[in-house]
Amino acid sequence: MLANNDNRYLSPFACHSSESKGRVHKDDKLILGRSEYQRDRDRIIHSEAFRRLKDKTQVFIFHKGDHYRTRLTHTLEVSQIARSIAKALNINEDLTETIALAHDLGHPPLGHKGEDILQKIMSDVGGFNHNEQSLRVVTILEKKYPNFDGLNLTHETLEGLIKHNGPFLDLDKIPQTIKDICLNLDIDFKTHSSLEGQVANISDDIAYLTHDFDDGLREKLFFLNDLRKIDIINYMVKKIENNFTNIKDDILIHQLIRHLISYFINDVVSNSLAIIKKNNFKNINELKDYGKKTVELSINASSSMEEIRNFLFKEMYRNESVIKKLDKNALMIEKLFLLFIKDIHRLPEQWKYFNGQILSELSQKEKFRVIADYIAGMTDNYLKREYDKFYN
Repeated sequence: MLANNDNRYLSPFACHSSESKGRVHKDDKLILGRSEYQRDRDRIIHSEAFRRLKDKTQVFIFHKGDHYRTRLTHTLEVSQIARSIAKALNINEDLTETIALAHDLGHPPLGHKGEDILQKIMSDVGGFNHNEQSLRVVTILEKKYPNFDGLNLTHETLEGLIKHNGPFLDLDKIPQTIKDICLNLDIDFKTHSSLEGQVANISDDIAYLTHDFDDGLREKLFFLNDLRKIDIINYMVKKIENNFTNIKDDILIHQLIRHLISYFINDVVSNSLAIIKKNNFKNINELKDYGKKTVELSINASSSMEEIRNFLFKEMYRNESVIKKLDKNALMIEKLFLLFIKDIHRLPEQWKYFNGQILSELSQKEKFRVIADYIAGMTDNYLKREYDKFYN
């Protein structure tokens, strides 16, 4: 029987499952040659929070089209890109995939607009942040085991989720939930994440910045000629058109996305390998203590990505029609939250209690957090059904 088969060919600065710092709670023995990080990945895929991503907003809400991206399809795209980069860097693909699959579990309905509304409501009682909420999901809110809450993931997966956006240089700004969860973990907040966490982070950017304009084109928020104003896209479109005369626009767009993803993946791999070679990292601790990101795009590719980002923010994310629809529907979150605060008996039975106590006996801060957990877990469709139930 194979053991630790994900460690056989990995770089010394990768996360090796045989050297994992383990889990908070004792767990079953691994069988069939599985690694600790494969177990983490499978637990995330089988979680209820992961399944709910299929009906959560990426950009467009309540859309009738079959091909628009949801939070789930975005997550799968991030995961695929992350595995490709991890393989090229010779680091742990399973751990990288696990962090990528879990990074958006805490997103509320209605995307970032839903997050803004919950942050506004929760501003005086601890705030709301989807990254922090993802950690709450995997450590508290998923209920699958008799002896503990959460999924009992490894230290390395949790650290990747906590720091995949970078270190916390100001310890006073660490959310309280993260502080509470980390009481049982040995987390150095001031160092960078593992390479696996950093890869998950850059893969998120590559995925949404290469795929979202496909949805924007479908929605006719802008057109192909508008995209030609972006230097890297104009260069790639011309190259494709030169190779394939009379190519149809839908095929051209698909080829463009394919070429863009390849461009950014190849760039981040070659640039990151150059950083690794220059610093001659001998182990993961040297890499974390480096003081800078190791997984980075080159200056030119980073500039191209920023140009795409600025275009999408102007033409899509801040488009008046998109914002208007999100604003209108976000009122459902606010009205439901206030309704539940006023009368906790309108909550589903399992949400009327927290740690064995009825909500009416808890502090306002605890009460708000439980209701935020409930609403953040809703899909767009469930949010609408709940709203219609109380407000016709």
